[in-house]
Amino acid sequence: MMKVELFPFQKKALQDIRMKAAEAMGSYHRTHSPQVVSFTAPTGAGKTIIMAAFIESVLFGDENFAEQQNAIFVWLSDSPQLNEQSKLKLDTKADKIRLAQCVTVEEESFDRETFEDGHIYFLNTQKLAVSSNLTKHGDGRTYTIWETIANTVRKKNDRLYFIIDEAHRGMQGREASKATTIMQKFIKGSDRDRIDPMPVVIGMSATTQRFNKLVENTSSTIHKVVVTTGEVRASGLLKDRIIITYPEEDSVNNDMAILQAAADDWKEKWGHWKQYCYEQHHAYVNPIFIIQVQNGSGKKVSDTDLDDCLAKVEERTGFLFEPGQVVHTFGQTDASITVNGLEVKYVEPSHIAEDKNIRVVFFKENLSTGWDCPRAETMMSFRHATDATYIAQLLGRMIRTPMQMHIEVDEILNDVHLFLPYFNEVTVEKVVEELQNSEGGEIPTDIYGESIGGRIFEPWSVKKPHRKKTEEVDPNQYKFDFDRGKYITEGERFRSEASPETDINVSKLGATHPDGSTEPQGEQKSDTRRKGNTGAKVTEEKSDYNHADESPTDQQHTNEQDAAPEEDLFDREAVMKFINDAGLLSYNVRAFRITNYLNSLFKLSHLLTMSKLHREAITEVQSDIAEMIHEHVVSLKADGKYDDLVLQVQQFKLATQIFDAFGESVDNYSVHDMFTTTDTDLERQFRAADAKLGNEGIGLVYGNKYGDLGDPTGYEIDVILFVADEECMNRLQDYAQDRFHSMNDKYRKYIATVESESIRRRYDTIVSDGDSVSKHNFRLPETIQVPHAVDGKPYRDHLFVNPETGVASIKLNTWEVGVIEEEEKRSDFVCWIRNPSRGSWALCLP
Repeated sequence: MMKVELFPFQKKALQDIRMKAAEAMGSYHRTHSPQVVSFTAPTGAGKTIIMAAFIESVLFGDENFAEQQNAIFVWLSDSPQLNEQSKLKLDTKADKIRLAQCVTVEEESFDRETFEDGHIYFLNTQKLAVSSNLTKHGDGRTYTIWETIANTVRKKNDRLYFIIDEAHRGMQGREASKATTIMQKFIKGSDRDRIDPMPVVIGMSATTQRFNKLVENTSSTIHKVVVTTGEVRASGLLKDRIIITYPEEDSVNNDMAILQAAADDWKEKWGHWKQYCYEQHHAYVNPIFIIQVQNGSGKKVSDTDLDDCLAKVEERTGFLFEPGQVVHTFGQTDASITVNGLEVKYVEPSHIAEDKNIRVVFFKENLSTGWDCPRAETMMSFRHATDATYIAQLLGRMIRTPMQMHIEVDEILNDVHLFLPYFNEVTVEKVVEELQNSEGGEIPTDIYGESIGGRIFEPWSVKKPHRKKTEEVDPNQYKFDFDRGKYITEGERFRSEASPETDINVSKLGATHPDGSTEPQGEQKSDTRRKGNTGAKVTEEKSDYNHADESPTDQQHTNEQDAAPEEDLFDREAVMKFINDAGLLSYNVRAFRITNYLNSLFKLSHLLTMSKLHREAITEVQSDIAEMIHEHVVSLKADGKYDDLVLQVQQFKLATQIFDAFGESVDNYSVHDMFTTTDTDLERQFRAADAKLGNEGIGLVYGNKYGDLGDPTGYEIDVILFVADEECMNRLQDYAQDRFHSMNDKYRKYIATVESESIRRRYDTIVSDGDSVSKHNFRLPETIQVPHAVDGKPYRDHLFVNPETGVASIKLNTWEVGVIEEEEKRSDFVCWIRNPSRGSWALCLP
């Protein structure tokens, strides 16, 4: 069982891979023909997590397959960093896999006749090159890596799974060709290296075409598992939008002005994340600002002025960075460098995501491959249009969501923003094209290009409109405190240090954000200043670049925003709360159902217990199922069948429908013998039976309630007998279906009133998994992102409005205009909402 809950499409993929791998292993032993399982899924699908779940399922079994604890896995990629990242995910996300089971094959120390049972070995193509020490004798090495592989195939081919990770192919040209050639050795065999094709190869790739190229001209039987972009898009694992901002055509380039705009975007993201995490009681996300700079010439680290970059970011945010908050990943040195008087340390790309202290990352090219950092939400690139490939590869690493879920409350947090001062509309399209090529066909995220002066999306909210002020702020008076996500005054910091136990009410002290708004409180932190840094001014106005090219339309729009908005017609937040608390119905239609009702019942029961809506929910369900087992045993005894069945178990003659280790009965559910020759085998079959009951400890609950101390294994046999009876399992599913629906109908409206978004989201996921058409609570967010309507009509009675103007500018079609005009005449009319066609919060009726 994984430590993380898999998404529905991931569970489906896991089931398919498990099934196809079992079929492949069985086919190999029947025909001795090499088998390949082709697993393709777009960027962000979580291929590594799915594969980790597959490995755990093979080693420890599940409700459909017996455990195979002597299985061996070899994981091959073309990048040591990617291997390390994959190994880290197995170590941290897999619940049952021990740290010692994951082994990195090192050139200096690895020397074995065969791979050891029950282990996962990580290899990369560089270590298999002719020049590698692993591929030759000497230095005390008894076996080359090729001999180890050949010996393992010869002696342990019934349990060897060879995984080729093609998911992050960042290599170009000759290096990519060399890596492909090495990977093909394991699929085609290699006379030179004296290895046969691997019995079962599982290939992970972002595109079907890419993996087809890898396996072309082979005699292997191909088993395909495909995850579609639609499945990934619906999961919430990826950001909704990638917005690429570039200069307006024929404008004089000012890259530092665009850097300021990027810094503004990052600061806005920081404030929104702080607000969200504070209100939802989550650990702070701390979004990262990544800046891609040019290569250096001569002795220069970079031809980009790093000092000026950091100074501009500090000016724009009003924050003087501390050591450790700004880092670099420049490949030519792992030493610290000094930027604008600050020590900037080198950090391995794979370590960035987990270091919550990092705020800004300077890099050149080495983040584009094998690197994941969902916290990287704003990027500025000083690279030119010829580097579209690198930028595209990087974007593929940035589109994952930090919390692995779509944020319902604030849609601003579902975007990733890229600023490209040396690109234009045409070259931005090339980035999109490269992104599709490198990351797998259709990217499951919408990609938009916008010029610096023309905004594609604008935020609307139910919050009271406020006037945005243009005001210069002395950094000696105000500082942006990243730990609190707000500006603080020097006096506020002093009071915080003097009385740390005092919770200072910022609004009462008059310490506000420079734009006039107040922000949520969090922990306070003293602001240390770097010596020699001159005080810079922070402005809330548009960047110099905007003012230099401002058109009459822009000026008119600015004047409209500066005008004080009219008073609200109604309390928008009260309307939203009324709707959200009402438990109105919305529906989700799913093309397939992943879980059975028993699993859905357990998950819903746990959620009700955890949320305190029904504390005894899971206990009652476990007790009901234990009672069903007891009733079955009583019935067997009354009919005189019990003793005979127990004897059959003890004599390992009990017939039941199970899967064998090689998958030969996967499709037809053939009848096999359940072997229980020893107490160890009995325990194994008891674990298998408990897995079919959902791994919820039902067997132990039954044993505690009805077990006989004089017969310590008797209750285990009772559970095995119950699970082996098809009629009993059908009755159990009927019970689970009825109980699931009754609990859902009873508590759905109560879920709507729970404050925690994570609980509401978990509930929606459980209900969606239970039925193909599922009922949900219709719930509105506080902030949404809408396309900017240039010629839209302003409405003041729309529920969501621009927080700066107090109006919603919407271009309605003819019949929509008529409907709104008619409804506005009603005496009980309050407001209206335009239902988005693809919005995550939209009201949906099948």
